[in-house]
Amino acid sequence: MEDARFEDGREAPLNLGALDGDDLQIISSLVQDAVFPVTEMTWDRKARRFGLLLNRFRWEDGGKGRHAPERVQAVLAFDTVLAVATQGVDRSDRDVILSLLSVTFEAGADGAGDILLTLAGDGAIRLSVEAIEATLKDVTKPYVAPSKSVPKHDD
Repeated sequence: MEDARFEDGREAPLNLGALDGDDLQIISSLVQDAVFPVTEMTWDRKARRFGLLLNRFRWEDGGKGRHAPERVQAVLAFDTVLAVATQGVDRSDRDVILSLLSVTFEAGADGAGDILLTLAGDGAIRLSVEAIEATLKDVTKPYVAPSKSVPKHDD
């Protein structure tokens, strides 16, 4: 008998949650190189919820050998958000497309802290949160990545 391999898994939409820093690292790896228009981020102050509609690269795709690289639209949402700040993001230019590089947590007191969404081009979004409560959910079927290639990073 042989152990199961990741490649043998079924390809299904992601629906993940994060409640601690380790969970958030997994979500970060799955949303690396996601792109989104500046108009697709929203903060509901009353509900204390921040969300992004992303076009994320399917890093987990086990069928890469069978088809072109894929993207999928996904919602990345954070609850218990007390404040949102951006740096290097021009919200007035509604045509700007942002690229997400990583999602990290800077711990504060009693589980509170800041979630930092680092963007390409020196931009960032900082979410002050009471605790880590994040979800990542695919909301469309995968589609061929417009570039037809895997994102690359300079060393």
